[in-house]
Amino acid sequence: MALSDLQKLFVVSTATQMWQQDLLMNVYFQGSSVGTNLREMILGQQPVKPLTNPYDEAITGRLRSDSAAIRQAGKNVQEASSMVGIATGAVGTIKSTLEEMQSLAQQVKDGDLAYSADVATQYNALRDKITGIIESTQYNGISLLDDTRWGTDQIDTDGNVFIQSFAQGANGGFDVTFQKLDATGLAALDGAALEDNPAGSLQTELDTLSLHIGDMTTLEEVYSQREDGLNYQATALDSQADLLDQAVEARRQTPVLSLEEILIRLLMRDTGTLLDETS
Repeated sequence: MALSDLQKLFVVSTATQMWQQDLLMNVYFQGSSVGTNLREMILGQQPVKPLTNPYDEAITGRLRSDSAAIRQAGKNVQEASSMVGIATGAVGTIKSTLEEMQSLAQQVKDGDLAYSADVATQYNALRDKITGIIESTQYNGISLLDDTRWGTDQIDTDGNVFIQSFAQGANGGFDVTFQKLDATGLAALDGAALEDNPAGSLQTELDTLSLHIGDMTTLEEVYSQREDGLNYQATALDSQADLLDQAVEARRQTPVLSLEEILIRLLMRDTGTLLDETS
């Protein structure tokens, strides 16, 4: 019985697919390095590494890099906040000490406490405590209040400490400025003035104390507000880094096919099978 044209076409197409499959399988599975790799993969003799998307890797790599830079900037800003916090505490302690000195002087003035050498000694001990605070207030070797120790690689002569921070202006950072305290001026406070000799020296001492206390109150508020601002900035930077990390995870795609699996599918499906998935 003679075959129709449609039947002839089917036979020819089938035969063509079969010899193509046979040819390709012989080439790829017998003598070539690709065939060796395929056989080892099929037999489980070598691990199969999934394919990666170069575009996704480039994007997530940039995101990871930015996240790391921003997170480091957050740490630097947090460190700046810690520096300012130390200065805030020191200034607060100085203010409290000045208030103790003021209380002693006022008690002498009001007649509630008689002047004596012991009172003067106590007064001067409080003054010396302030001088010690100014000299010893440091952060990792950086003197924060004593300008006689400024002018180094870490803090310049104006009290500026440079903080490296990602995307903070053209120079990639900003300055945290510390206010010098006049240890010499504070050292001029003297318990001998409480004797009020000459007359009026006690009131002058009280006026000087009030002036210093006012300065410390203002400076403490400035440092406290700056510390809060730096803490907020550090938290914001950490949040940005967290968002980038989330973006990396959302962007990352886990490949499910290896190169060998893709090749086998091409060989067996596109050129070698008689029926595809849609037939």
